[in-house]
Amino acid sequence: MAYQKTLAGPAVCAGVGVHTGERARLVLKPAPANTGIVFVRSDITDKDNAIKAVGTNVTTVQLGTTLANKAGVSVSTVEHLLAACAGLCIDNLIVEIDGPEMPIMDGSSSLYCELMKHVGVKELAEPRRRIRILKPVEVVEGDKFARLIPSETSNAPFELRVRIEFDSAAIGEQSYTFKLTPGAFVRDLAFARTFGFTSDFEKLKSMGLARGASMENTVALEGDEVLNPEGLHVADEFVRHKILDAIGDVFLAGGAIAGVFEGDRPGHGINNKLVRALLEDTSAWEWVDDELPILNEEPTPAFVAGLQKVDSEAIAPAL
Repeated sequence: MAYQKTLAGPAVCAGVGVHTGERARLVLKPAPANTGIVFVRSDITDKDNAIKAVGTNVTTVQLGTTLANKAGVSVSTVEHLLAACAGLCIDNLIVEIDGPEMPIMDGSSSLYCELMKHVGVKELAEPRRRIRILKPVEVVEGDKFARLIPSETSNAPFELRVRIEFDSAAIGEQSYTFKLTPGAFVRDLAFARTFGFTSDFEKLKSMGLARGASMENTVALEGDEVLNPEGLHVADEFVRHKILDAIGDVFLAGGAIAGVFEGDRPGHGINNKLVRALLEDTSAWEWVDDELPILNEEPTPAFVAGLQKVDSEAIAPAL
């Protein structure tokens, strides 16, 4: 049997929000078993400032996932930290933040993973549970869809199968299948950065978005070209980031998933609708005790950001 986990001690970091451009300081604190992930707005003291990380608390999904409590206190762009928690099996955490938006860091989950691994993970006395998918749950929006289906075996790792398609030749059509086995998130996904098109930048700024965006935290695309001098970490970094986002969004179901996520051009909006549809249909899932992971699986080929990077000229033939 696997047991719930939290951090072994507090961790601190700071950075700017990709949309607000405001600087925020984070303190990640250990939490007791069965706490879940809870955000606390430390800059707000005159009302309830705690926000539980659950799908029913999602309020907006425009270019990121925003959570809010009944008092109207919110925190935005939570998906990258939540993905890191899911990837490292962190079940319980208090996230104190002194601003309205999570720091974007480098646009991925890597720095959150490094921070949490640096302070260490602590095992708690309570068994870890997963949400086992019993029957398909699907949300369709035009030609896009997201669904959760049962795994072939009861102890299979959470699996994600995602396809994306963009007109830009820098992205094109990309597909990727990922299994959340021990170490796989850090190795294969955590480094995948958010991305955006320069043609949308001014419009987003006029909407109060992307005010903190730069090539330090976003893969910038202009037509068919990647503008970042360092290029991409891997040729399919775009679809890997979409899977990273999906892991963070689906973690808002309230725990780890025992099942398969399939998505065709998924985004935060359809991901949250899927989580809500799952929670509403209590016949589609059940809580089960997690089992100890199988550690002897063959690693999948991948590049790790900071250890092996590929410049844009080298990856052009693969695109």
